[in-house]
Amino acid sequence: MAALRALAGGAPIVSGWTTVGEPQVLGFADATGDHQWIHVDAERARRESPFGGPIAHGFLTLSLIPALLVQTVQMRQRMGVNYGLNRVRFTAPVPVGSKVRARFGVKEAGETGDGGVQVIWDVNIECEGNERPACVAEFITRHYF
Repeated sequence: MAALRALAGGAPIVSGWTTVGEPQVLGFADATGDHQWIHVDAERARRESPFGGPIAHGFLTLSLIPALLVQTVQMRQRMGVNYGLNRVRFTAPVPVGSKVRARFGVKEAGETGDGGVQVIWDVNIECEGNERPACVAEFITRHYF
């Protein structure tokens, strides 16, 4: 817990880049039942969308946060739990085929009362080549050591 608390207010920890490809977007569409054409119909998205092509689902972008966190912060823990979100905004599109990464800042870390540590992370998911983040979120995790 001391190590997590020490990160509070410090410089963000940045993940590596990961590509959000068409197979991932189509699989997410199948898993969630969200087959809106701006995600799954590349030709129509090129013709009709304001984004110039297909974009990843906002919730797909959001769902990448735990995987990006795990590759960024190594914890020797018995168990980790995604506890929830306080706020989420999808502030820019993620074009299919683009690369994203996350910046994690520890906003707060404290004991949960059941032997765990709760961390509130400020997360910005960046899309390569875009000045605005694709997603900003306050993500809450719990860790048991």
